[in-house]
Amino acid sequence: MRPLKNHLILYDAECPMCQLYTKAFTNTGMLDPNGRAPYQNMPEFACPLVDRQRAVNEIALIDKTTGEVRYGIDSLFAVIANSFPILRPLFTCKAFHWTMRKAYAFISYNRKVIIPAPKGDTHIIQPSFKLHYRIAWLLFTTLVIGSTLAAYTKSGHPWHAYVLTAGQVFFQGLLISIIAPAKRWDYLGNMMTISFAGALLLLALKPFIPATGIAYLPILALMLLEHLRRTNLLSLDRTLTISWIFYQLFVIYIVTLTQPTY
Repeated sequence: MRPLKNHLILYDAECPMCQLYTKAFTNTGMLDPNGRAPYQNMPEFACPLVDRQRAVNEIALIDKTTGEVRYGIDSLFAVIANSFPILRPLFTCKAFHWTMRKAYAFISYNRKVIIPAPKGDTHIIQPSFKLHYRIAWLLFTTLVIGSTLAAYTKSGHPWHAYVLTAGQVFFQGLLISIIAPAKRWDYLGNMMTISFAGALLLLALKPFIPATGIAYLPILALMLLEHLRRTNLLSLDRTLTISWIFYQLFVIYIVTLTQPTY
């Protein structure tokens, strides 16, 4: 695998996902061993070349020979296509490029609620907040969580599961709007990430555990710990966790109530 020489990719040191895949680029030889650096400690030569805010929003790739800078999905495509030239025609396809650009933005603008940075590690420059991408994240997770609950409520109407899931967003959204309105979208994004992870775990364990609301309790315990951790990162009090627990127990009750009797 040939490396993309004389290039430097700038990643977010506060983002575990960014650290992971840029490190994979250097470890696998797709970039030089010194071909990555955090934008928080941007090399001096890069400062006049890079749009700093854009580099925070979209990972930047600098050609140290020409001074050209690529951002976002174009950065990733440049690195991958250099090692796998067979993929170049796909990367230049307009429909594929548009789709992947939107997918990249969807993840990038929500990365701080998918995997939040440790408390105290927040850099002065943060990704721009895009409300439509946060709403898209809430809708996406609602659909996945709702479909998971629907699989556990076979005797009920499937749309009940989606109402329960959307109800969580509405219920907690009202409370956070009263307690800390400035943190509304960050909290809701984190909360739905927790539920999304719980839904994926529930789906993975479905073949091995009975389809009852009680089976949800061990997963709920893990979700509770993560909810406590994330509300602490957001400097929010326990009121939101208490209300969240009550709503989750309500969901378990409804799931159990709608199970078929034999």
